[in-house]
Amino acid sequence: MRSTSKVKLIPLGIIIFLFLFAMLFPFLWIFITSFKTSGEIFGAGAFRVIPENPTIGNYTTVLFEKGILRAIFNSFIVATVTTIYVIIVATFCSYAISRFHFRGKAVLLGLVLAVSMFPQMIITGPIYNMFYKLDWLNSYFVVLPYSTITLPMAVWILVTHFNQIPLALEESATIDGASRIQTLTKIVFPLAAPGVFTTAIITFIAAWNEFLLTITLNSNSTYHTVPVAISFLRTQFSILWGEVAAATTIVTIPTLIIVLIFQKQIVSGLTSGGVKE
Repeated sequence: MRSTSKVKLIPLGIIIFLFLFAMLFPFLWIFITSFKTSGEIFGAGAFRVIPENPTIGNYTTVLFEKGILRAIFNSFIVATVTTIYVIIVATFCSYAISRFHFRGKAVLLGLVLAVSMFPQMIITGPIYNMFYKLDWLNSYFVVLPYSTITLPMAVWILVTHFNQIPLALEESATIDGASRIQTLTKIVFPLAAPGVFTTAIITFIAAWNEFLLTITLNSNSTYHTVPVAISFLRTQFSILWGEVAAATTIVTIPTLIIVLIFQKQIVSGLTSGGVKE
């Protein structure tokens, strides 16, 4: 019986292996390409797994000549400030939606979800005109429109987590003499911490990878973030694929480290909000 069950699991294992290979292969190939010269990338060695003449020239170029470190700094500032701002606003907004009963609550949640699905192109023009009139172009004020992308998603995730916290806990705290602030800080927010933490990570990664708003609002390379800086690794007639691969490898490391370190918290936060009482 055991041998039969193991045989039945073989096709499933093959499917999982092929799925994982399809997901990881692009990252592996980018990493390999980053050590190839331009001649090898476009020549006979284009499909060679191990570079014939491996070089770190692409890395030294993007690090010390193309300003990728400055772009990483800009992305870190923008993503961090956006995350802090979005989490503070989304936490209080989600708590209010979860706890207060009012007419049109379901419609409001539906609108929040709908807004998160709007194409960025819809808001790019009006935001550009507003930033132009306020003289905010080429600045870190780009974190403000970032919230239009990440805030609806954060609210939607956190509402599900606050809904899982029994209202009886807050009522008991109120009977014991705790104020509303004490109830929030000592009972509600600690219980919602996995969801808040997960939302913060998702928001950070979304802000880190944002491209359209930054390239539209910040034409000055001093304020370019990582995705924009990588898009400019080209000449008039060609794309510098070796440098693009090296830069992509470098800028993937921060988000990869975050996901690997906090993977348990991310899974816990995503699943805890989906558990029904």
